[in-house]
Amino acid sequence: MTESTDLGPEDRKIVTLARSVRARNQVPEGAAVRDETGRTYAAGTVALESLRLSALQTAVAMAVAGGATSLEAAAVVSDAEAPSDQDRAAVRDLGGPDTPVLLAGPDGTLRTTVSAG
Repeated sequence: MTESTDLGPEDRKIVTLARSVRARNQVPEGAAVRDETGRTYAAGTVALESLRLSALQTAVAMAVAGGATSLEAAAVVSDAEAPSDQDRAAVRDLGGPDTPVLLAGPDGTLRTTVSAG
């Protein structure tokens, strides 16, 4: 495992944002993405009766709605062992197959980094 402090400052920022959303909203997951201009978008899990989105899907949707045309990186804070295939697909749709997806535990410790591809 890698401490989040071992990440570069921009990746550490999106892990911190994802962790903050998870804690503040008391949701199972928090996520954040960084677009091609360096803007960040953070979101939590959406669990409405008529709409269910993971935190990462919500963050990607926010980036698209905000005018992003690509992603540099994505981060998820979760108890999961790996990012879901659906989450990786959402990142891949906007950022491409080589976009890194960082998965951190609730304490912010980086568990793994995988490509969106």
